[in-house]
Amino acid sequence: MAKIPEDVIETVRTATNIADVVGQYVQLKKSGKNLFGLCPFHEERTPSFSVSEDKQIFHCFSCGRGGNVFKFLMELEHVTFPEAVVKVADFSHVDLDSEYRQDAAGPAVDSKTGQLLALHEQAAKLYHHILVNTEMGQPALDYLHDRGLTDETIETYQLGFAPGQRLLKPFFDQRQSDYQLLRQSGLFIENAQGELRDRFTERVMFPLRNASGHVAAFSGRLLKKADDQPKYLNSPETTLFNKSKLLFNFDLARPAIRQAGEVTLFEGYMDVISATQAGVKNGIASMGTSLTTEQIYAVERTTDKLNVCYDGDEPGQRAIDRALRLLGQHSHLQLSVIQLPEGQDPDEYRKAHGDEAFRQMLVSAKEPPLQFQMRFLRRNRALETDSERLAYVNQVLPLLAQVKEPVELDMYLGQLATEFQIDKSALTAQLKQVQRDSAAQQERQRPTAPMPAPTNEPPVTVHQQRRPLNRLERAERNLLYRCLHDRNVWAKLTGVADFSFVHDDYQIIYTLAQGYFQNHQVYQTAQFTDFIQEDRLQQLVIDLETTTNMSAAVTPREIDDYLAVIMDEAPVEAQLRQKKNQLTEASRLGDADRQRQLVVEIVQLERQRQANKQV
Repeated sequence: MAKIPEDVIETVRTATNIADVVGQYVQLKKSGKNLFGLCPFHEERTPSFSVSEDKQIFHCFSCGRGGNVFKFLMELEHVTFPEAVVKVADFSHVDLDSEYRQDAAGPAVDSKTGQLLALHEQAAKLYHHILVNTEMGQPALDYLHDRGLTDETIETYQLGFAPGQRLLKPFFDQRQSDYQLLRQSGLFIENAQGELRDRFTERVMFPLRNASGHVAAFSGRLLKKADDQPKYLNSPETTLFNKSKLLFNFDLARPAIRQAGEVTLFEGYMDVISATQAGVKNGIASMGTSLTTEQIYAVERTTDKLNVCYDGDEPGQRAIDRALRLLGQHSHLQLSVIQLPEGQDPDEYRKAHGDEAFRQMLVSAKEPPLQFQMRFLRRNRALETDSERLAYVNQVLPLLAQVKEPVELDMYLGQLATEFQIDKSALTAQLKQVQRDSAAQQERQRPTAPMPAPTNEPPVTVHQQRRPLNRLERAERNLLYRCLHDRNVWAKLTGVADFSFVHDDYQIIYTLAQGYFQNHQVYQTAQFTDFIQEDRLQQLVIDLETTTNMSAAVTPREIDDYLAVIMDEAPVEAQLRQKKNQLTEASRLGDADRQRQLVVEIVQLERQRQANKQV
């Protein structure tokens, strides 16, 4: 890839609001001057990830990561700097010369992860080619067409076919791919002799992409039923693929989720693909297993609302119940259930009734979780008997105890009283007892530490464990911040003879800033971090920007105080440490004359230090 000139990079940066880019991955909410959300780089339940639109930077107060818009994409999607620039340019509709776009679409291959991703991308292309361009792929293509998928949909999802001839291993052998990488990819099965053979055969292949849109694994569906084979076969767990974390279609659905303000969770890949073809593009699915807390966390970063749309048959209903229980325990999402006619799945419903009816169903069939749970508890119950009615009511009341809205609660109690001919006051009394029992149980389980009171907005908390700063380092940080942001302070500091920061990192940043200001009249944090390049120093600058609390106005006395600490106090402190170490050594050696001399020098230095502090 050709080196992108600085003026082109700056054009891309100034055309972009970092909040718009980050907002595609993280649900951001205003808090004070900045925007906050759940950090995409680690799991957390209270927001500590901050985006500053004024400075065009991000910073997580918990894990410490920070940078500009390019750094965000580099960290999150594991791409190179030029690739990040191209991605941001495309997002902001900035035209770039074709020379800067060369090889920007593929993952970086300078790491083991990048090489494994490249293997999966090549495998996906081979499987797709076999499906759409070869005679051996025709039966699988016919199957997908019969399922109602168009060629455009097949192309969008890069669906493929793994034939019985096991062509993948010879394909990589021709390219002299590394044997150890092939072993670790999950694409092959290894026998006792160390020989590799294709894991997937006679299966329609669904590429499973990570949040960055790169193929990380596959799921293969048998083309013809076989009693000794599972219907769906997923790649094994690898360094790329963790089925408890990955959500099918999340990379493609994310913009639609942000636009719609909600996500629809389907049960299978075909349901998601079918929904997308019908124009419903905010659908996702878990990896053939029950929903996990990691997947819930990924959704929470993106939206507040989730609709569960599983199959209408008995297994599907049980899966909805499990999902609602997990979501109720581990999320703050606003939940709804989309209830399908019994026995149908979303894909079958679309094919039977058409795209428009499918889209309308996703709205009209939406119901609150409680309504679903009450109906679910009725299944397989003989409610004409008193014992079954009583058992049903006893199961429903703990659910009603969680209802916060008085009108909603009164409505459900009224429905129960009417249907089962129970006195409403008796129901209300029993409900209050359930609520008291629940409150007592929660009190027994309450942790000893006080819990914060709930609020409408998620609290913004700072978790980062910061090491305490001494007087010298506080002065250095404040002076560095001032001189970067104020040209008068910069001019004064550069005019001080023999000035240097005591700590090497601050001195290096100061030296780099001298080069930066030769070509830039105005300091911009987002721009300066690219100029620095070294990751450790970039993070230090971001930390400086986000944690230094300075008043807007600067006074000459303030700068003089910082200089006094750095240039006068710091050398004295260093000499004191040196003399005290020498005194310890003289004491160890029993050198009385040297001890007396060092004590005198230490007293003099202590006096000098006190005098400096009083100036």
